[in-house]
Amino acid sequence: MQKLVLLGGGYGNMRILLRLLPNNLPKDTQIILIDRTPFHSLKTEFYALAAGTVSDNDVRVSFPDHERLHIKYGEVVEIDTERKEVLLEGGEAVAYDDLVIGLGCEDKYHGVPGADEFTMSIQTIGKSRQTYSTLGDLPSNSVIGIVGAGLSGIELASELRESRPDLRIKLFDRSPRILRDFPERLSNYVKKWFDENDVEVISNSNITKVEKNLLHNHDETIPVDAVVWTAGIQPVAPVRMLPGEKDGSGRVILSPHHHLPLDEHVYIVGDCASLPFAPSAQLAEEQAEQIVNVLRAKWNGEVLPETLPTIKLKGFMGSLGKKQGFAYLADMSVTGRIARLMKSGLLWYYKKHNG
Repeated sequence: MQKLVLLGGGYGNMRILLRLLPNNLPKDTQIILIDRTPFHSLKTEFYALAAGTVSDNDVRVSFPDHERLHIKYGEVVEIDTERKEVLLEGGEAVAYDDLVIGLGCEDKYHGVPGADEFTMSIQTIGKSRQTYSTLGDLPSNSVIGIVGAGLSGIELASELRESRPDLRIKLFDRSPRILRDFPERLSNYVKKWFDENDVEVISNSNITKVEKNLLHNHDETIPVDAVVWTAGIQPVAPVRMLPGEKDGSGRVILSPHHHLPLDEHVYIVGDCASLPFAPSAQLAEEQAEQIVNVLRAKWNGEVLPETLPTIKLKGFMGSLGKKQGFAYLADMSVTGRIARLMKSGLLWYYKKHNG
């Protein structure tokens, strides 16, 4: 029996499962999914879990149930491409014939002293739970620093404002304006929401050091009661240890068919893959669609084209609490209640068709 091993039950590998099961998997092939949790987690909603506005159960989706899908729970510590096996914490080795690595990312601290030790994270469901526990226990009028004003930082700050109106929230943005790579109309809308809801945006910031209850921004020291880090990501350690070339962010450079250039049996999907877009759930799903097509062609003995179609993304959506939002779709900005309803509808659709 051939073994297709999927590392990580994120958006990319979830799409691969749903495309191959129940009828598109060769009869001589089984799938082994390895993940640290027994369910697919909606990472795009971890900000709400950390803020306390949704429950743990709201960010879970069950994996498919199929007789040739075997789910193994464990932590991946090493990927041995020469021996064609995955090593798990505890010493167990899982052999593969084809491997799809979708292990996601972890926080990148850019060498800032104390950032690893003194900040919280929303990169995993477990860390988001811990962040919620810490933030929820803070007394009224506590100061929360959120380092990084990308989509995660923006959504966490706005959701936390609705969850804990008694907290003082400071959002540190390295750029001169929120969402600087997108139309100014979008930036102005988000900034206005923060101004009206008493979230302090500190532009042109540069966090040089983090201490317990203290942030260093340029030459200024800012007292804080808790800090959440949303200022960058990098592939997880087992991916960083893989052989082969990486890009400037540590993501693996792939062949046109999404596998390692010197190993056609090892594919990488999602946040760890070097692609001409910022990592996102949408990108992972689109890439997964192409990996499924490559696998099926290979299993059927078909000749692959030299290149695959260019991946095209539809845009992005963000929330500002439960009632307002913003979106950038087809070079068009959408703001307000409509944008929030669009995001809520997309989440409902995803859970309905993947659960």
